[in-house]
Amino acid sequence: ANALNLNNIPFMGAQLRVGRPSKWNGPPDSHGNWEDILAKYMSGELQIGNTAPGQVAAAVASSSPASTYTQPPSRVVELQNMLSEDDLKNPDEYNDILEDTREECAQFGQLISVHIPRAGEPGATKIFLEYASNEDAGKAIQGLAGRTFDGRKVLATFVDEAKFARKDYS
Repeated sequence: ANALNLNNIPFMGAQLRVGRPSKWNGPPDSHGNWEDILAKYMSGELQIGNTAPGQVAAAVASSSPASTYTQPPSRVVELQNMLSEDDLKNPDEYNDILEDTREECAQFGQLISVHIPRAGEPGATKIFLEYASNEDAGKAIQGLAGRTFDGRKVLATFVDEAKFARKDYS
């Protein structure tokens, strides 16, 4: 099962495909994404050492930043480390990022709005997601926190709804 962690790892100029046979009907395996595991290992957040076989995914799950919140739950989520100022300068690229974010983040629940401050504005490089409920926002944090995006580890936290309503994106 640990080999499943290697799915899509670059190998000799190609993406290595590692997975169960298409007709596999055994119990589901808990495994991580190799990029997330590598990022956690490189940051020192994940200590593998002499981890017993089958325990890597459990170690990754238990070290997930999504399990600790710095703000009380709310309907608004802030994503950091996904964008650079350069990503926001081109209007077409900005619109593509906005649409891609809307599509990806709608899978966690009823997404009401996505706000990405423009380059030079307060909060530029952050993404704000407004969901219909605290539960949907929590699902987004669980699903997005710790992911690797463009080589950077995504931070996902709740944001005070009143602050978001005031358009305080600092």
